[in-house]
Amino acid sequence: MAGRVSSLDSGWCSVSGGDRPPLHSDTQRFGSGAELASLQGGDEPFRRCSAKLRGLSGSGGAAVKTELNLLLDELLSHNYSSQLNNHHIPAQDVCMLLVHASRLVPHSQEHLVIKLCQLIHQLLNQLQVIVDEQTLDTLVSYCTRALRVCSSWTHSEILLALSSLVYGNGPRCQRHLPELLGQNGVLLNYGDPSQSDIELRRSAVHCMANLCLGVPGHPYLEESYRGACYRIFLKTLQSPKPSNVEDMVFCTLLQSSLKGMQYFLNGAKWKASPDQDLGSLLALLKKYMFHGLPGINVEMPQVLYPAPLPQYETVPAAKAEPAQDTPTQRKTPASQQNKKRKSRGKGKKARAEGKTDGGPEEGDDEEPSTGPVRSGGGGGAGRGEGRIGWPQTSTPFALPLQPGAGPQLYPCWKKGSSDSEFSDPEGGMQSKLRLYQARVRQSALQCFLAVVKSVEKRVLYGYWSSFIPDAPGIGSPPSLTLLTIALKDPSPKVRAGSLQVLSALLEGSRQFLSAAEDTSAPRQAFTPFSATLAASLRELHRCLLLALLAESSSQTLTQVIKCLAHLVSNVPYNRLRPGLLSPLWKQIRPYVRHRDVNVRVSSLTLFGALVSAQAPLPEVQLLLQQPGPSTGPGVSGGATPQEPSLNWRQPGRRERDTNLPSLGASVEVVLEASCWLLQLCVALVTQPREEPYSDSDAAGSTGGALEPSPVRLEALQVLAHLVKGYFPLAQTSLLELAQLSARCLSEQDPSVQLHGAKLLEELGTGIIQQYRADAHSVESASAVPLCQVVQFWSEVLTGPLIGALQNDQHPTLQTSACDTLSSILPQAFSQLPDKTQVFCITVLLGLTYSENSLVKAAAVRALGVYILFPCLREDVMFVADTANAILTVLDDRSPNVRAKAAWSLGNLTDTLIVNMESVGLEFQEEVSDMLLLKMLRTATQASGDKDRVKSNAVRALGNLLHFLQPARLGKPAFEQPLEQAMRALIDTVRGDATMKVRWNACYALGNAFRNPGLPLGTASWSKEAYSALSSVVTSCKNFKVRIKSAAALSVPTTRDHYGDTQQFAEVWCALAQALEHSEETEDFLEYRYCASLRAELCHALLHLLSLCQLDDLATVGTSLNCQSKSALQGFLVHYLSDMALVSRHDDVSGEDAGDQMEPRDRLKELDQTLSRLKELEAEVRADSKSDLDTVKRFLEDVAKSCETIKASDGLDVKVTHTSSPQKLL
Repeated sequence: MAGRVSSLDSGWCSVSGGDRPPLHSDTQRFGSGAELASLQGGDEPFRRCSAKLRGLSGSGGAAVKTELNLLLDELLSHNYSSQLNNHHIPAQDVCMLLVHASRLVPHSQEHLVIKLCQLIHQLLNQLQVIVDEQTLDTLVSYCTRALRVCSSWTHSEILLALSSLVYGNGPRCQRHLPELLGQNGVLLNYGDPSQSDIELRRSAVHCMANLCLGVPGHPYLEESYRGACYRIFLKTLQSPKPSNVEDMVFCTLLQSSLKGMQYFLNGAKWKASPDQDLGSLLALLKKYMFHGLPGINVEMPQVLYPAPLPQYETVPAAKAEPAQDTPTQRKTPASQQNKKRKSRGKGKKARAEGKTDGGPEEGDDEEPSTGPVRSGGGGGAGRGEGRIGWPQTSTPFALPLQPGAGPQLYPCWKKGSSDSEFSDPEGGMQSKLRLYQARVRQSALQCFLAVVKSVEKRVLYGYWSSFIPDAPGIGSPPSLTLLTIALKDPSPKVRAGSLQVLSALLEGSRQFLSAAEDTSAPRQAFTPFSATLAASLRELHRCLLLALLAESSSQTLTQVIKCLAHLVSNVPYNRLRPGLLSPLWKQIRPYVRHRDVNVRVSSLTLFGALVSAQAPLPEVQLLLQQPGPSTGPGVSGGATPQEPSLNWRQPGRRERDTNLPSLGASVEVVLEASCWLLQLCVALVTQPREEPYSDSDAAGSTGGALEPSPVRLEALQVLAHLVKGYFPLAQTSLLELAQLSARCLSEQDPSVQLHGAKLLEELGTGIIQQYRADAHSVESASAVPLCQVVQFWSEVLTGPLIGALQNDQHPTLQTSACDTLSSILPQAFSQLPDKTQVFCITVLLGLTYSENSLVKAAAVRALGVYILFPCLREDVMFVADTANAILTVLDDRSPNVRAKAAWSLGNLTDTLIVNMESVGLEFQEEVSDMLLLKMLRTATQASGDKDRVKSNAVRALGNLLHFLQPARLGKPAFEQPLEQAMRALIDTVRGDATMKVRWNACYALGNAFRNPGLPLGTASWSKEAYSALSSVVTSCKNFKVRIKSAAALSVPTTRDHYGDTQQFAEVWCALAQALEHSEETEDFLEYRYCASLRAELCHALLHLLSLCQLDDLATVGTSLNCQSKSALQGFLVHYLSDMALVSRHDDVSGEDAGDQMEPRDRLKELDQTLSRLKELEAEVRADSKSDLDTVKRFLEDVAKSCETIKASDGLDVKVTHTSSPQKLL
């Protein structure tokens, strides 16, 4: 359809055809009226016109019609988005005006209908009015009726008003949805690709997009209507451009459809269905990501598959790069660098003459909002985006370019204006077209970002190769990926959009990327997936580093650095060849002094990612140990120097701030031996800046000439990451960092105080880890001297940390201060002054009664740490006070507080066991019965809580049942709590809780069985306990739980504790069956615990044989006569003769492997069992003689096999581990 493009508002383009009747002559006054309105002040014109209009009635005839027409013209003539004219116009006045106007304008007066619809759109958009339910229903009803009765030439304006009304109100328009989106709905008919009127089609699509928009906290559109809109959006994107439609109009249609698809995806998680195919949608998004991009010709299939083939996309080499670039590919690297430096000089000269290197671009219009917009096409004209000069460099930077890849990815928007395909000296329609095409690309990327957020990551990983660059092939054109846009798109906002999508893809991808590996020698026959993924990661580093060096837009540069931070945080550098981080480290250093505060903050964020990624990395450690950058003449303005000089941080040129507290005054005197990153961050926090920065600094600046608050906070975070990952490099400046933290805690900004406390916590944790290390390790040898640790904490605990602990106005700061107290080294705590120790304990006990749940949780956790200190755990009064505080907190409403309290209660009961073994009976008697009963009842109650609470509650129960003396167990007051506690443990073992909870419950039962005073074997709960453990040891899928249940079954030391013959037989059969099937598992990851499980089962079986009586021999003999005899014998021989079990036991962390003995001790135990069985021959009855002989022969055969293996080895009992124990026989 031929037509002309005219602008009705800043964001709407309409096509007016020749078959439409002209509007009223008064509409010609709209433009001049808008200019005059800017001279009028306040809201008087609106109130005056509104009052006149509300005074009209529908029975006035022609005079009323004329007056109404004039009033609508005058209302339309005002610019309500101006701050001068939108004050004091309440939303209810707008709603009343529009409702009354809709009653005055009949649908037969189509010219007035048009003006009313324009007024609805203008007022709702410019005043950002949210209409009430009644107004919404009235006006939507008016518009839907107008669509039915008015001529088709009015429908475009009606749909424009309707789109403003339904914006975010889809669920509130429930009564009208069948007419709009139901079968044969007006929006579906107009939005269908078969609609010939492109303006109606675009208006309908835009209206559907606004219907799909959801507001957080409110219901979304019904699924059936959302599906109908999705199908229209998809058809619109799949349909080609009609030949009679102008490119700009078609671009607005595509943008509306993409925006609608984005709103659809934001509404709910993606659900794959025949109508919603992810591959089809991704293919369309990839197509429109490159829509109109100069030099790119995209041919995409209708569907993208998880493993796309090369023929899915083609990039004609002749169009991808200009012909004059071809010789460049054959130049040497030195000549390429010379050419780059030459082009930079040209660009600088052109900017000096007032020219730009790209002509009009996306930065020349206002930012199309990533959020909802009511207008149809996009934003209006705005200020241009300033270019930052390309810096001069004395040292050319050699990128790790792959063969044939460098020139193809060099950004076309960085070329001279004569080479750029984006330049338009006439500034005409072609420039506008490229602007609209850039908006389409930006909308496609925003839609892609919504896809990443709504689709599961594991599903998107299948499409990784379609959007992430692979290692470039020699002689083949590069694939079209997100990095192609970041390097080639002339619009900085589109480039930023591609980087946002890439960041979202990389975020949380650590598990997927952990499969990458290229440390081994390359394979010639095939390329494994790990090598392919590693090559892709290397290409990502290379391309993003190119983008970093080429980018001049501050906003986009920030996105590049953020994307690099996401990449660094998820890449498994310990599985890749070193060398990826060094170029990045070198090039990012100068950006910490960029003129834009956001670039400086993101650069520090990247440094934080570098020092926290799989720390400590040898490559990063070497980079940190390199000397700081040399000083030199500064570079002013926004240019980022390629020579990483940090002359702006010269301490010699600083004058000390006399207003600073004395504790922080020496912070500036940082040891020269400390790493340069530490010095830089300390300087950023403490020293004033010298050079001018951008206006964006003013909003976040604090403390006068100091760095803006975001920069200082990020520098403190980098320091925390550095201390956490590379503490040996930071420990030389331990006292200086303590003074820095004290200075931060003395400031007024709560955020700075919080980060200062976090830094203190990391320092304390680093010291503790050094002292926990093996005494012969390098880390332990270089530990901070204890005297220095005591000095460190003495200064900290007499400084402003005390005020932070008592600052009720900032609970988060109090929480962090409690965490700091919990990071004190126990050896140092015992050497602190008594008043300091008392202060710490008193403050923590008091904060457990805080009204804030975070503070309460942190305080009770700190008490759980203190209860393990050797200098405090034997103090009965401290133990009692801590126990009462923990028990009180366990009744809190917050699950997080209860979880921390349960953990502390578990630590406290661990202390009871330690004191019972070290101090003895004296300590047990000093703990009151009332306190023990209270702990027992509270822990039993907590065992029925959430799993986070339950896991530590059952641990505490096991310790308490172990701790109780026989004298206390006999008291009537303990009888019922004891039974309730045991049944709670049994129920937890049998329950469906997490494996960690069940592991703790099995451990707790084994711990309780160690108490000789426990009525094990005679109590009513005894049989249930053995039955629960026997069931777990044979059927639980988790081998660690089975290991701990087998260990618990081997704890009782006497035969009476196993109950009657039937109970003993049940335990024996369960253990034998578990051993026979110990290699059967559905989870491959459980195989690493197979050896430990078999060893624990063998130990338990031999333990039962050592305790068995004559009545038990029948069951044992029967099991040894069946088919499982050979398997059991093989496993026992392997257990008794395998030295490797000891080393494998060390590989299993914690107590998961159970208790293991040396082979000599195992054989000795076997000999003792045989001797005991021989003693039973005198007492055996005739009917039990055969069973006894069977057991004896079985054990003798096992012993002979072990002797044979010992003789074959010559010196000691040692057997090579095999997968089949039967081969040992």
